[in-house]
Amino acid sequence: MQTAEQIQKVAVTLPDGSVRDYDAPVTGLQIAESIGKRLAKDAIAVKVDGDLRDLTTGITADAAVEIVTRDHVDALGLIRHDAAHVMAEAVQSLYPGTQVTIGPAIANGFYYDFARDEPFTPDDLEKIEARMREIVGRDARFEREVWDRDEAIRFFEDRGEKYKAELIRDLPGTEDISVYRQGEWLDLCRGPHMPSTGRLGQGFKLMKVAGAYWRGDHRNAMLQRIYGTAWRDEKELKAHLHQLEEAEKRDHRRLGREMDLFHLQEEAVGSVFWHDKGYTLWRTLENYVRSRLQRSGYIEVKTPQLIDRALWVASGHWEKFREAMFTANADDEKVLALKPMNCPAHVQIYKQGITSYRDLPLRMAEFGSCHRNEPSGSLHGIMRVRAFTQDDAHIFCTPDQITAESIAFCDLLLSVYKDLGFTDVSVKFSDRPATRAGTDDVWDRAEAALREAIEAAGLPYTMNPGEGAFYGPKLEFVLRDAIGRDWQCGTLQVDFVLPERLDAEYVGEDGARHRPVMLHRAILGSMERFIGMLIEHYAGKFPLWLAPLQAVVATITNEADGYAAEVANELRRAGIRVELDTRNEKINFKVREHSLAKVPLMVVVGKREAEERAVALRRLGGKDQEVLALDAAVNTIVAEARSPLGDLAPESPF
Repeated sequence: MQTAEQIQKVAVTLPDGSVRDYDAPVTGLQIAESIGKRLAKDAIAVKVDGDLRDLTTGITADAAVEIVTRDHVDALGLIRHDAAHVMAEAVQSLYPGTQVTIGPAIANGFYYDFARDEPFTPDDLEKIEARMREIVGRDARFEREVWDRDEAIRFFEDRGEKYKAELIRDLPGTEDISVYRQGEWLDLCRGPHMPSTGRLGQGFKLMKVAGAYWRGDHRNAMLQRIYGTAWRDEKELKAHLHQLEEAEKRDHRRLGREMDLFHLQEEAVGSVFWHDKGYTLWRTLENYVRSRLQRSGYIEVKTPQLIDRALWVASGHWEKFREAMFTANADDEKVLALKPMNCPAHVQIYKQGITSYRDLPLRMAEFGSCHRNEPSGSLHGIMRVRAFTQDDAHIFCTPDQITAESIAFCDLLLSVYKDLGFTDVSVKFSDRPATRAGTDDVWDRAEAALREAIEAAGLPYTMNPGEGAFYGPKLEFVLRDAIGRDWQCGTLQVDFVLPERLDAEYVGEDGARHRPVMLHRAILGSMERFIGMLIEHYAGKFPLWLAPLQAVVATITNEADGYAAEVANELRRAGIRVELDTRNEKINFKVREHSLAKVPLMVVVGKREAEERAVALRRLGGKDQEVLALDAAVNTIVAEARSPLGDLAPESPF
């Protein structure tokens, strides 16, 4: 018999830093039970040294352990993974002969790809969802089994599951072939899973059916993909469905048509045709940002669209981005590339003449027109395009200036976001990617400098491992919009690599030549994408200073046509963007039409208003109207239309 001293012990370190000793092996469930009955009841999985595992998995060595409950950040992934398995069982029980293939958890939900001759219909989705709820109610345990590879292949082939057999054959020889059972049904799966199907709860819904090629290869068979969404509870599900409804109402493509802002067409895939009102919105936004940059000490430049391949090779972009670059052959046999970004061109301007440390920092901005050969399947309205404009800038500075320049940029960025209606901003720190330029020493310096800067700026951040640019680490600024969606927009990157590659220098105080540091930074990112965001954030109902059309002067009767034209001219002279509507239509018709186009102000005039030199103001979304004398109305509208900079429509100060 073993003595107490001979029994192997496992030291478990909990998130609060406390250490508990257990006889090995010990499971996550046993650890939860030793801490408290409530925790054991709520536990759905365990993290061991950062790896998510089933609650019943044995822990055989000292480890950092965290009990996962439904409130944990990793819970949704588990819930969605289980939902995919429950859906697959429901499909095979309702439609025998259907093959299940691959079914992962994804952002906001899950999917499973099925091989079936008959197409799934909306009625089928209702039946599948109802069967899923039956399976959840059955509360079958998830049980993991490890099978012999050859036996697993034979099992699935005997069941007609050729896709599963193919997956097993392609797994590395060192990998366990694990299968999860839920009652009588089973599936090939690495796991982990929650303890039972009942833990899934009722916060799920099937959404749609789409086509998908096996393993994403168009040469393979077309499968049917059923998408679903799953959440911790029905309250979260309801909130998500409401968000989807709101997102559909706010879709920038629909609002772009209704507001006559832009259009897209097949003859220019991935490029935007900006209409008058859309380009007015563009110019208003661009000039606002331009004014902010000028006040922050930036210069503005303009660089070529077509640049010789040699510069892209020297910068490293040719190797990294070649597949996304549009190229052209010149008569002199040179290969030219449409620039996908602006940074190498800005270095060329920096290098004209000798730069002294006294000239730094140099803040160089450009609303740079760029092109990238994005896959056609990834294009989405004006949110993802091939031709786009960046509010790009590069700050050339000394190493000692990195922190101060980064703080100043963060302050500028947050102020701009606030002016544009975004106050919920989070920051991600993206460190070195697997494939990168520069030595580890250079990356150590760049990451340390960026970390010091963001901490000095007092901004909390989360890590985004491995997602830095190929030349340096970066901060990613994420905005949350009016309906709770997150959008990554601004960036700040510390770059020691490009100045070295492109031979940028400055003369230091010691008289020697040194390499400057480049801070790559953007606030909006892509103008096209940011405008799409603004449209959806405001549902087209822009603040008056941003609205492409700020007011419509509309007549009740043709007797007021002359006075209406006078009112419109007064507003134009005051700097208001206004249109005149003297059509022979009822005023309610005009109000409805211009409300659909999201015009903020209706300035209504009839015979009485003309006689009294007054107007009736109607605001978008409001039922009441305000009658004011013309002069008072113009002053009121002008005051409300002032931008955050204090003017009506910021023009270029450069």
